[in-house]
Order: sequence, then C-alpha cells, then structure tokens
Amino acid sequence: MENFAKILSKTDVQKRLSVPTKYLSSLPSFNGDRAVEFQAMDESGCVWAFKCSTRRTRHPKPVLTRGWLAFVACKNLKAGDKVAFYKLKNKCRAATHVCKVRVAKQVKIFGSVFGHSPIRAP
Repeated sequence: MENFAKILSKTDVQKRLSVPTKYLSSLPSFNGDRAVEFQAMDESGCVWAFKCSTRRTRHPKPVLTRGWLAFVACKNLKAGDKVAFYKLKNKCRAATHVCKVRVAKQVKIFGSVFGHSPIRAP
C-alpha cells in the first residue's frame, strides 16, 4: 500500500516535489530536525537519495529537494504524471530510511486524460 502518491504539478517537475502536509507522518522521522535524508528504490532497482525538508514556520509543508530533479530528469517526468512512495521494512535497522518509488506516465488520447500507465523497468 502506498504511503504517499501525487499527480505532479509544473512546480513539482521543475523545482521540488511539494508533499501535502497530511502525508508528513508517512515520511521518515525528522527526529526534531527540519530535514531528513532517505533512499528510495525505483522499479529497476536503482537507489535514489532524496532530502526532505520543512519550513521554519508553524505550517511545516514538506518538500523533496536534493536528488529530486535528477530523478525527474532520468524518468522524463512531466506535469500530470504520477509518483508514489512506499515504505519498506527496515530489516537490518540501517540508519538510512529506505522506500520504494514508482512513477506512472499520464495517458492522453485526443487531449483527454484516461489515467496513468506505469513505467516498466527494462
């Protein structure tokens, strides 16, 4: 089951992934800090390192910054595509949090969106 999924906006693919605040609890623990680094494995087994940070203000609004734009470029993601993160069980109790990340491309026919098609690993 996915912990966090989102249809990507223009800002998500050009600058940073804005994570809805309601999903803050499904992200790795910040342990009192404003940022946390974690790894996510994609469908081809490639491991990506991301940094998630929050604002200093009362409204935390988490965003993925470091590593995110490289992921977007590699997967050729566009606004309207979908990304989903899944927590993996940390069997070896490693210091770094590990997730699974999946992406799906938006399917349009004659300009109408019909859903999302998963990107298959080679």
